[in-house]
Amino acid sequence: MKRITIVFPVFNEADTLLELHRCVSESVNSIPHTFELIFVNDGSTDSSLHILKKMATDDPRMRVICLSRNFGHQPALMAGIDAAQGDAVILMDSDLQDSPSAIAAFIREWEAGSEVVYAVRTNRKEGLFKRMAFFTFYRLQRMLTRVSMPLDAGVFSLMDRRVVDVLKKMPERNRYLVGLRCYAGFRQKGIPVERGPRYSGSPRVSVSGLIRLAMDGILAFSTVPLRLISVIGLLVSIVSFSVSLVAFVAKYGFHEQPFNWPFGLSTIFFFGGIQLVSMGIIGEYVGRIYEEVKQRPYYIVDAEINAGNSVGAFGEESV
Repeated sequence: MKRITIVFPVFNEADTLLELHRCVSESVNSIPHTFELIFVNDGSTDSSLHILKKMATDDPRMRVICLSRNFGHQPALMAGIDAAQGDAVILMDSDLQDSPSAIAAFIREWEAGSEVVYAVRTNRKEGLFKRMAFFTFYRLQRMLTRVSMPLDAGVFSLMDRRVVDVLKKMPERNRYLVGLRCYAGFRQKGIPVERGPRYSGSPRVSVSGLIRLAMDGILAFSTVPLRLISVIGLLVSIVSFSVSLVAFVAKYGFHEQPFNWPFGLSTIFFFGGIQLVSMGIIGEYVGRIYEEVKQRPYYIVDAEINAGNSVGAFGEESV
């Protein structure tokens, strides 16, 4: 009998927590392993913490980690990973878009020898714009990064203890766990899992948050944008030289003025825009270096509930 930890990042999910706990409990009841459930309260401002405390009182196999403020989705997941004691760790969101019924399939693949089992999201329920954005991101990420990233694979996954220990040793601050999971290697397998709608409320991650996460997913694993700046600079230089040559020949060979002042002004704005975009890309890399060298904690734990119940969490009784 193995020990399995399931990690849930929680941010303002008061309306979902009880149903989430019920669905997860039903899904793992028939699985012959012992389970630990770690809920990471990521600075929730609703009644999530109150509900988590009540749930932890009723279920001693639950652990609740309270962060000192809202650090974000990836730090909350990492807090759970650092605290996990299982032989395998399952990551899943708390909004029930990740189907708990897939847990059994994850464990079967793990028992068959896979060290990472991840969900390949199918039939997403988001709007058309978001579906197109996710579709484009995953393919752009695979094209630009040096690590072969799986398409349409999110956080929902199972990782063997060997993989978890590797992730915990990675010191970087701007973490994109899906990419780090892939970077770690080992035997990985994707299984199709239908992406459900949110159980309640609106998405907790804003569009700007998704954009930041997408940038982390690309910039943390690729220097192609920097190389692209060099290529664009070379092409612009060739075009500029060609235009200058045409203007010189036209003026002194044919005594004509081929370009007027609107052309010159628009050209200046065009090249200025390219320079600003290039500086912005470089700035993104510099900003990440700045965050890394400060060495600030990735998250700060304020309190833990049932922290000393690790034996009970892995008792003979399953959740």
